[in-house]
Amino acid sequence: MNEVTRIINAIEQGDPQATEKLLPLVYDELRVLAAQKMAQEKPGQTLQATALVHEAYLRLIEGEGQSWNSRGHFFKAAAEAMRRILVENARRKGRIRHGGDRHWVELGEFDLSVGGPSYDLLSLDDCLERLAKEEQAIAELVKLRFYAGLTLEQAAKILDVSTRTAIRYWVYAQAWLYKEMNKD
Repeated sequence: MNEVTRIINAIEQGDPQATEKLLPLVYDELRVLAAQKMAQEKPGQTLQATALVHEAYLRLIEGEGQSWNSRGHFFKAAAEAMRRILVENARRKGRIRHGGDRHWVELGEFDLSVGGPSYDLLSLDDCLERLAKEEQAIAELVKLRFYAGLTLEQAAKILDVSTRTAIRYWVYAQAWLYKEMNKD
């Protein structure tokens, strides 16, 4: 049993000092995951990776009825918490009070081409919710890959499926999401 799993078990048993020991052990990994997610966000994002990590960690620790049985389960919960925070932030920014559909443009940004995937976070979240109703395991794989930045092998281990099954899930998810997000 690794140190993170041991501390998670101590938290479950009500050890008040265990919570303080967990963050230093998982912080760097959570920070990397958050930085990956923030790099995929549109320019002008006000939420920083550090704030995303802290908010996700607080939600995980303070959540009612939380129980994790392993390191993988904890990171699965962390990916879900980050997803919810990013979606809430996108919804908040979409409100007229917070700028609505207006976008912040930096001077000189017109000459830059922004690489990487372009996606609508709210659309993706809606599609993931529909996918979860049909295929829960496949939706979980997408969350682990997209929000936690895990490889197929890492996600397969957390979901307790073979790597080959994870690959099949991923191919299906990509096609399904492409179809759903491009409906007019």
